[in-house]
Amino acid sequence: MKVMKSRAVQLLSTALISVFLTHFASARDDQRVALTTKAQLDFDSVSLSVQPPLGDTATCAQSQAALLSISPPEDLAELHYRKGYCLLAGATVTGNRQDYTAATAELDQAIEAWPARVRKPVKNAPPEPVPSGLSALDALAHLNVEGEAAAQPRLAAAVANPACAASLMQDRVCRQWVETARQWLGRIALRAGDLDAAAVDFNGLPQTGWEDWTQGKRAFEARNYAQAVSRFNAAILTWKAVWSDPGPGFARRLGPHPEMPAALTDLAGGQMLAGNPQAATATLDASLKADPASARALYLRARAKELAGHTIEALADYNLAARAAFAASEDLASGEAHLYRGILLFRRKDYGRAEDEFASALNFSIAHPLQADAEAWRHLAAVASGSCVTARQNLERSLASVSPYFPKEEARNTAASCRSASN
Repeated sequence: MKVMKSRAVQLLSTALISVFLTHFASARDDQRVALTTKAQLDFDSVSLSVQPPLGDTATCAQSQAALLSISPPEDLAELHYRKGYCLLAGATVTGNRQDYTAATAELDQAIEAWPARVRKPVKNAPPEPVPSGLSALDALAHLNVEGEAAAQPRLAAAVANPACAASLMQDRVCRQWVETARQWLGRIALRAGDLDAAAVDFNGLPQTGWEDWTQGKRAFEARNYAQAVSRFNAAILTWKAVWSDPGPGFARRLGPHPEMPAALTDLAGGQMLAGNPQAATATLDASLKADPASARALYLRARAKELAGHTIEALADYNLAARAAFAASEDLASGEAHLYRGILLFRRKDYGRAEDEFASALNFSIAHPLQADAEAWRHLAAVASGSCVTARQNLERSLASVSPYFPKEEARNTAASCRSASN
């Protein structure tokens, strides 16, 4: 009798355990379904928004993290991608380097987990490549943490032979991120002065402004200043429309940002060389309003005012340009500042001191175009002070390499006068 009761108790316990385990498994499944639904909805809220609010990006990242903790290996790549996406969207709002670093870590893990998406891969089947959109987002996150030079190989790899997987993101979205990576490659090429490479990278992307800007640079180098002004203006108008309130969306914020003060300064240079110093002065006023400490903008405004016949105002700007360049330098070691101060002294007809300043400019680090100008200015100062043999010959030779802002016609006239006086 006791044996029968013991057996009954065992059967009842087993049944109760079975009921408990079934209930527990059902509760766990319900939890997973709830977390999966919330994670998907939170991600959709961010990914379908042009400008996702910071609160939504944080909520999205948290819900992906909650689901990651109970998900099998085949789901990890997509969840790390979604969490990284939301963190990256938030980072473009905060601009915080730590937020970009957190996004980078998640996107790196998404790429690392990508092969595990297929639980039982077909024997000898080639692995599915990591989607180029994911690689591009990862490269863009790395760029904001490590800088352009370090991220360039990742950007190039994402752009080369792009492949998109519809299971992770729509083809349109994937190609959007690939194009954003390509824009950065173009921007890096522009910084390096490689206009041909930049033109290839920006080809077919007129809505970004960068294609117009690159063609403007090409026209400027070809000394077609009217065309340069036209393309510069088109680019700046595009940028102003995109970057005005309420500002660009997530995708644009991940792309290269225009540097408006520098862009306006380049536009003004084209306007001045196209024969419109008044327009150049107005454009430079706008540039200096945004960046009052720009020595280059002050120098070009001095040159524009000089061409417009406003000599006293030009002298004041040459002085300001020299001061700004010295202020931006370390230990007052600025070849650019010495160049501008030399021009100021030259215009005051203090040729001896001007020549010394130009010589000092060449003794310090100075950009190549300015170096050629400093060399020509030094010879011009020597000729103007009466050295009519060697200095004149050196001046005439140096004119071949000066920038378009150097007063070549004035230099030729000065050299011709010196030649006539020596005969």
